[in-house]
Amino acid sequence: MRNSGNQGAVVHQNPCLFIVGCPRSGTTLLQRMLDHHPQLAVANDTHFIPRALEQVVPQATTDVTDQIDPPLSPELVEWVLSYRRFARLGLAEATVRQTAAKVTTYRGFVSALYSAFGMLHGKPLAGEKTPDYVRRLPVLHALFPWVRTVHIIRDGRDVTLSTREWAREDKGPGKLALWREEPAAVCALWWQWQVSTGMRDGVVLGPSRYLEVKYEQLVTRPEQTLHSIAAFLGFPFAPEMLDYYVGKTSLEPGLSSKKAWLPPTPGLRDWRTQMAERDVEVFEAIAGDSLSALGYERASRAISRATTLVADRCRRWWDAEVARRQTRFAERVRSAMDALP
Repeated sequence: MRNSGNQGAVVHQNPCLFIVGCPRSGTTLLQRMLDHHPQLAVANDTHFIPRALEQVVPQATTDVTDQIDPPLSPELVEWVLSYRRFARLGLAEATVRQTAAKVTTYRGFVSALYSAFGMLHGKPLAGEKTPDYVRRLPVLHALFPWVRTVHIIRDGRDVTLSTREWAREDKGPGKLALWREEPAAVCALWWQWQVSTGMRDGVVLGPSRYLEVKYEQLVTRPEQTLHSIAAFLGFPFAPEMLDYYVGKTSLEPGLSSKKAWLPPTPGLRDWRTQMAERDVEVFEAIAGDSLSALGYERASRAISRATTLVADRCRRWWDAEVARRQTRFAERVRSAMDALP
């Protein structure tokens, strides 16, 4: 867990928390724990906050260096209401429209929505768990300068094991063309991209607004880890967080750990015994330095020439894909700017 220095005064305003991290890193586990705090409700994977801006006013999300608070337009409200994942907040359309009528900016709109979400669950404060927000921290913190972000990090090889069961052609890295040929390489590139982006932007935010937590610590020392997270958030520790699974655990065969609502369970994934040797070598050829920097042991003392060639080819593909997406987004921004009166 990394969070050095004085944290400063905590501003309890909604949304007060974002839980982020590479998908399959334990974000749901942490969301369920914190959602059981009597003062805090944590929404699950709504995704809408930055996406609405990127779709309606993309120019507001580029080169963010200061606070942003775009005017609340009818287009923003309609996009939010029509976005399929927004329904996960559980707010009635009338509530959303009434909220929109009382505010003038997007920040005020989203803040009021999360206050309504908290009230819906009988709690004064609310946050959001969306793993992909790990790549959007500058925008999110420019919108909500008071918010605190917890970035959960897990050994990327264990993430790979979980991802290969979860991803498909329309989900996660399975959507990428290279997945069908080299899924372990895609997982390494994807994990490294998510984790390094979050860590890079988190350093800029500083220790009062950004905390890194290791998944492995959360499952082996849950009470100690939750004490530290609660202190970071400015909440008293609540033992209810440790009981998130009570009355919900199912031992039905074939259920994933998430659907089974298991208690904190070390060793659900173990790359040492469950991951093919070639996949480990490919992963470490691409993201081994990141593993080492995070304190995870590496299995491969030396990478074979054949695997090095595979890793180099996959990196080139990844860089070209990222550049293509950046170009496409830049074109959308230019089109939006040209359309301004």
